[in-house]
Order: sequence, then C-alpha cells, then structure tokens
Amino acid sequence: MNIKRLCLLPITMLLSFSLTAQDIEPLETRLDTLENNVISLDKALKRLSAFRISGLLQGELQHGQPDASLRIGAPNESSDKSFNRFGMRRARLTFAYSEKIAFTSIQLEFIESGIETRNLLFGLRDPWTYRNDFTAGIFIIPFGHEAGISNPILESPERSTMIQSLFPGERDLGGMFTLRAPENHSLNFITMNFAITAGNGMNRETDNQRNFIARLRAQKSIGTDISWIAGVSYYSGKVHNPTGHFYELSGTSFNKVVNNATGTYMKREYFGLNAEFKLNSSVGETTLRGETIWGTQPGTASSSRSHSYNRLPENIDANALYKRPFTGYSLFFIQRISESPFSTVVKYDSYDPNTGLAGNQIGAEDSMTSATDLWRNVLGLGLSYEPTAQIRLLGYYEIISNEKSSLIEGYSTDRKDNAFTLRVQYRF
Repeated sequence: MNIKRLCLLPITMLLSFSLTAQDIEPLETRLDTLENNVISLDKALKRLSAFRISGLLQGELQHGQPDASLRIGAPNESSDKSFNRFGMRRARLTFAYSEKIAFTSIQLEFIESGIETRNLLFGLRDPWTYRNDFTAGIFIIPFGHEAGISNPILESPERSTMIQSLFPGERDLGGMFTLRAPENHSLNFITMNFAITAGNGMNRETDNQRNFIARLRAQKSIGTDISWIAGVSYYSGKVHNPTGHFYELSGTSFNKVVNNATGTYMKREYFGLNAEFKLNSSVGETTLRGETIWGTQPGTASSSRSHSYNRLPENIDANALYKRPFTGYSLFFIQRISESPFSTVVKYDSYDPNTGLAGNQIGAEDSMTSATDLWRNVLGLGLSYEPTAQIRLLGYYEIISNEKSSLIEGYSTDRKDNAFTLRVQYRF
C-alpha cells in the first residue's frame, strides 16, 4: 500500500462514520415523532371515550275504551266506541361527556307535538373521592324513586298517576348537591341530595321564588342474591296565585278567601317514602317496590297537576288556586322468568288529589268541587320480552277505576277508560 492510499484511509473511515451517523439521526427523529404521535393519539382516544351518544325510540300501538286518554294520536273521534292509535311515543338523543371532575349532558326528546329539551346540565365532582358532586341546569328531581327511573328501563309504559301529577316531566331547573361517603367508609351505601329549583318543570323561570328538595337514600347488597333500597324525601315550594283570592277546604266545601292582593304564593309541600327489595333465585329475579307521597298541592278548579308554564297566569278566577290535601302510592311486583328474556309486571298505583272529600260530597251544590277532586286507581298487567340489551317488546293492559259521584256528570259509574299498550323499544 503506497503512502497516498495510507493517508486517505483514515479520511475515508471518518467520512464513512459521519455518513452512518447522519443516517441514524433521522431514524431517531422519526421514532421520537412517532412516539409523540402515539401519545397524542392516546390522549385523543381517552377524550373521545369520555364522550358518549345514546338514543331511544319507542313505537306504540294503543287500544282504549271510549273514555280512555291514549298517549299517542288524537282523542277519540267517537265517544261511544273503542278506538286505537299508532305512533311514536318518544324518541330521545343524549349527548354526554364525563371526565374525573366534570360532566355534562344534553338530552333532546322528539314527540308528536315537537322537540323538547329534557336534560341540559353540567356538573363538577370533588377531586379527592369523586363521589360528591354539584349539578346545575335542567335535571331529574331528587325525590323518591320512580321519578328518577330512566324511561328505557321503566317496567310500565308510563309513570304512576301521582308522579305525572306532582312532577310533570320529572325535571326542574336549578342546582343540586349529591353527597356520598368514600367507598371504604362504613356509610358508603348512603346518598344525600339537596336541590334548589325554580319549581316550574322544564320551562323558564317566571318568578323569584325557590323550591327546596331533599332526599336521603340507602342502597345495599346482601351477598350476591339480595339487594335493597330505602329512601325518604321532602319537597317545599310555593305556587304563584295571580288572583286576589284563593279557595281553602272547610268541611265539605271550598271557601273563598279574599286577601285583596294579587301575586301572592301558596305553599306546596310533599313528603315521600320509598323502598325496594330484590331477590335472585332459581325462578329468576324478583323485585318488590313501593312508594308513597302525601302533602299539600295547590291547583286550580280544573286541575291538580303541578304548575308548569312559560309565563305567569292571568288574573282571572279560573286561575285562582285551590289548596288540596293529597296522597298517592304505587306498588310494583316484577318477576323475571328464570334465565329467559321474559318478565312479568304487576303494578298498582293510586292518586287521591283531595283526601278531605269522598263520594257524593264531591260535586255538591255550592261546594266548589269538581271531577278534579276524585281519586284514580290503576292496575297494570304487563309482559316484556328482551331478546337483547337494546330491544324490548312490551304488552301492557291498564284497568283504570275512578271515584264515583252521582253529582258529577260522567262519574256516577266507573268510566270506561281501560287501555292496552303494545310497545316496541330500541335503544343504543
């Protein structure tokens, strides 16, 4: 080897090492970039998994006796004949997002009369136990049990008469605290709710009054086959009276009380108790559930339903408030048939809007009473078939009875208002 080649050898080796290093460096850069992209993608997937879209569709065929009030379609066109209706009872679309300390939910409901906002809320959880939270917006009221059962899993087509009367829509506008002990605490099975609401259902607020709701709820399992729930609830609110007078029950009639002041308020107060017991056995899951509510309900001459309006009512006598003592209850027996997709349900609910009067005391001359003061009982018998978690077929027959008064037209005998519902439900 000559001296020239000997001198070029280290230079060649140095250049070769330099080129090799240049080839390696872009590869490392690409690996770093790929790692960063994977980390970014993982973060994006975690955020995406916190976002959820769910939906519900309920189609129905209903058949009713001549006096029945079906929940779909127009009223009976022939008052002396049975009738049937086919339609969509409801369709819902829910958008929800939840992270460790924050959550939000928007739920839209599509019904025959249009689109309604059901849930419109956001909330914050405590960053230590993640078991205590504050919710604000339009949310399900924390009272009792049945009002809070989600429609897709409700065993009957509709809620009990007392729930529909006292809590139309089962929701209200306001703020709510939910308090629970840490999971490792001996009282971790107890939940407390406190809410301040507008008291106007899902409609906008119309006055400067606030309603207070409190609920204490316990839920526990005994082994793998037994579980129970028990709760007590309280509701205190006020209802706007647009007139300068109201009606108060005295003896067997309502007396007109003149206060010469418009825009006053009448107290709305409820007390509630509820309990549930579940047992898994060789015959399937058996559920027993009961709930009762009693108190004072301000209503009008024509309705005992809770007020839910977009604007304050006019100052006319038809809108004057009637102070009524009420009581209501519901009882459920649900039996899943062994491991099959079939379940049976027996439900009995009762609502008496005026416990101070009975029978022919209602409708008497100068008593200021009407059909609004009559009780209503419903016995429901149902069979459901759930071949998958998304599909449910429900057949449900309601035997409806009412309080009778020979002094009120149409109520001297039991009304012919029984109804049958065949529902197809799909959720995703």
